[in-house]
Amino acid sequence: MFAARRFATSVPRAMSQRALFHQTAPAFVQKGDAIPDLDVLVENSPGNKVNLAKELKGKGVIIGVPAAFSPACSSSHVPGYIKHPKLKEAGQVFVVSVNDPFVTKAWATSLDPSGNSGIRFLGDPTGKFSEALDVTFDSTTIFGNHRSKRYALVVENGKVKEAFVEPDNAGLNVSAAEKVLG
Repeated sequence: MFAARRFATSVPRAMSQRALFHQTAPAFVQKGDAIPDLDVLVENSPGNKVNLAKELKGKGVIIGVPAAFSPACSSSHVPGYIKHPKLKEAGQVFVVSVNDPFVTKAWATSLDPSGNSGIRFLGDPTGKFSEALDVTFDSTTIFGNHRSKRYALVVENGKVKEAFVEPDNAGLNVSAAEKVLG
C-alpha cells in the first residue's frame, strides 16, 4: 500500500488526472506548437546529443515511430520516406524512436545502408522528447514500456506547420509518406 501511495503522489497531477479520464482525447502536438527545446535525443552513441529545436532550421520533417525494427516501421513507414520522390524537397528529415542510439544506428544502417536519403535516425532513450510532444502511449504489452505514437510533423522555423498523428497509436495511415510529402 505504501509503495502504491508513494507512486501515486510522485506522478504529476496532470498525468494522474489524465489517467482518471482516459476516455478524454489528449491534446497531442498540434499546428503552431514549438519543437521541444530538449537535449535528450541521441545519434549513433550516447554522447552525441541532438536538440531538434536548435538543429532543425528552416523546414523539415520529424517522423516518430513506436520502435526501431518493428514490422510496420521497417517495412512501410520509414522506407516510404526513404523512397519518396519529394524527400529532398522536405528539408531536414529526422526519424525519432524510443530506443537507444545503438539500436537506431543499426536500424538506419539496415534501412539506408549508403545513407543517401539524408534522413537522420535519433534515439529518444528516455522518451522525454516524445512525452514533451504528448505522443506517448502505454505499450507495455508489446514493447515493455511506453513508446511514441506513430506520427510525422512538418516543421518550419521551429514550429509545427502540420501534425500527422496516428489516432490509434501505431497504425499507418495519416503519417505515411504519401500523405505527408504529397
